[in-house]
Amino acid sequence: MLDFVDGTAFNFEQGQRARKLFAAVVLAALDDAIADDKKYGNGPDQIARWARSRDGREVLSCAGIDPNERVVKGLMEFVSKGIRTSVALSREESERRNALDQAEAA
Repeated sequence: MLDFVDGTAFNFEQGQRARKLFAAVVLAALDDAIADDKKYGNGPDQIARWARSRDGREVLSCAGIDPNERVVKGLMEFVSKGIRTSVALSREESERRNALDQAEAA
Protein backbone atom coordinates (compact mmCIF):
# COMPACT_ATOMS: atom_id res chain seq x y z
CA MET A 1 0.00 0.00 0.00
CA LEU A 2 2.83 2.38 0.85
CA ASP A 3 4.41 1.82 -2.57
CA PHE A 4 1.14 2.76 -4.26
CA VAL A 5 0.95 6.06 -2.34
CA ASP A 6 4.58 6.86 -3.11
CA GLY A 7 4.05 6.10 -6.79
CA THR A 8 0.93 8.24 -6.94
CA ALA A 9 2.66 11.15 -5.21
CA PHE A 10 5.64 10.85 -7.57
CA ASN A 11 3.37 10.84 -10.63
CA PHE A 12 1.47 13.86 -9.34
CA GLU A 13 4.73 15.79 -8.81
CA GLN A 14 5.91 14.86 -12.29
CA GLY A 15 2.62 16.10 -13.72
CA GLN A 16 2.92 19.40 -11.84
CA ARG A 17 6.46 19.89 -13.16
CA ALA A 18 5.30 19.19 -16.71
CA ARG A 19 2.44 21.69 -16.31
CA LYS A 20 4.91 24.36 -15.15
CA LEU A 21 7.12 23.64 -18.15
CA PHE A 22 4.23 24.14 -20.55
CA ALA A 23 3.19 27.31 -18.69
CA ALA A 24 6.71 28.62 -19.34
CA VAL A 25 6.21 27.91 -23.04
CA VAL A 26 2.99 29.96 -22.96
CA LEU A 27 4.85 32.85 -21.29
CA ALA A 28 7.59 32.64 -23.93
CA ALA A 29 4.96 32.76 -26.69
CA LEU A 30 3.46 35.87 -25.07
CA ASP A 31 6.89 37.53 -24.89
CA ASP A 32 7.52 36.69 -28.56
CA ALA A 33 4.16 38.17 -29.54
CA ILE A 34 4.90 41.33 -27.52
CA ALA A 35 8.25 41.65 -29.30
CA ASP A 36 6.50 41.20 -32.66
CA ASP A 37 3.96 43.84 -31.67
CA LYS A 38 6.69 46.36 -30.91
CA LYS A 39 8.63 45.54 -34.07
CA TYR A 40 5.92 44.84 -36.66
CA GLY A 41 2.65 45.84 -34.97
CA ASN A 42 1.01 42.43 -35.35
CA GLY A 43 1.50 40.89 -31.88
CA PRO A 44 -2.15 40.28 -30.94
CA ASP A 45 -2.77 38.64 -34.32
CA GLN A 46 0.30 36.44 -33.88
CA ILE A 47 -0.69 35.19 -30.43
CA ALA A 48 -4.27 34.59 -31.60
CA ARG A 49 -3.04 32.58 -34.58
CA TRP A 50 -0.75 30.55 -32.30
CA ALA A 51 -3.42 29.96 -29.64
CA ARG A 52 -5.92 28.78 -32.25
CA SER A 53 -3.43 26.45 -33.93
CA ARG A 54 -3.25 22.77 -33.07
CA ASP A 55 0.13 23.19 -31.36
CA GLY A 56 -1.05 26.22 -29.41
CA ARG A 57 -4.19 24.47 -28.19
CA GLU A 58 -2.10 21.46 -27.14
CA VAL A 59 0.40 23.63 -25.22
CA LEU A 60 -2.38 25.59 -23.52
CA SER A 61 -4.11 22.36 -22.52
CA CYS A 62 -0.89 20.87 -21.15
CA ALA A 63 -0.34 24.08 -19.16
CA GLY A 64 -3.75 23.62 -17.55
CA ILE A 65 -5.41 26.40 -19.56
CA ASP A 66 -8.68 25.71 -21.38
CA PRO A 67 -7.99 26.78 -25.00
CA ASN A 68 -11.29 28.54 -25.67
CA GLU A 69 -12.04 31.81 -27.43
CA ARG A 70 -12.22 33.74 -24.15
CA VAL A 71 -8.63 32.74 -23.40
CA VAL A 72 -7.55 33.81 -26.89
CA LYS A 73 -9.14 37.22 -26.37
CA GLY A 74 -7.37 37.54 -23.01
CA LEU A 75 -4.01 36.65 -24.56
CA MET A 76 -4.58 39.21 -27.31
CA GLU A 77 -5.48 41.88 -24.75
CA PHE A 78 -2.37 41.06 -22.70
CA VAL A 79 -0.13 41.36 -25.76
CA SER A 80 -1.75 44.64 -26.81
CA LYS A 81 -0.84 46.15 -23.42
CA GLY A 82 2.82 45.56 -24.28
CA ILE A 83 4.00 44.65 -20.77
CA ARG A 84 6.55 41.81 -20.80
CA THR A 85 5.55 38.76 -18.77
CA SER A 86 8.52 39.07 -16.42
CA VAL A 87 7.46 42.61 -15.56
CA ALA A 88 3.75 41.76 -15.36
CA LEU A 89 4.47 38.95 -12.89
CA SER A 90 6.79 41.03 -10.72
CA ARG A 91 5.86 42.31 -7.28
CA GLU A 92 6.39 45.97 -8.23
CA GLU A 93 3.94 45.74 -11.13
CA SER A 94 1.40 43.96 -8.93
CA GLU A 95 1.67 46.67 -6.27
CA ARG A 96 1.39 49.39 -8.93
CA ARG A 97 -1.77 47.81 -10.36
CA ASN A 98 -3.31 47.39 -6.91
CA ALA A 99 -2.61 51.05 -6.08
CA LEU A 100 -4.13 52.11 -9.40
CA ASP A 101 -7.24 49.98 -8.78
CA GLN A 102 -7.66 51.44 -5.29
CA ALA A 103 -7.26 54.97 -6.64
CA GLU A 104 -9.94 54.30 -9.27
CA ALA A 105 -12.30 52.82 -6.66
CA ALA A 106 -11.97 55.88 -4.40
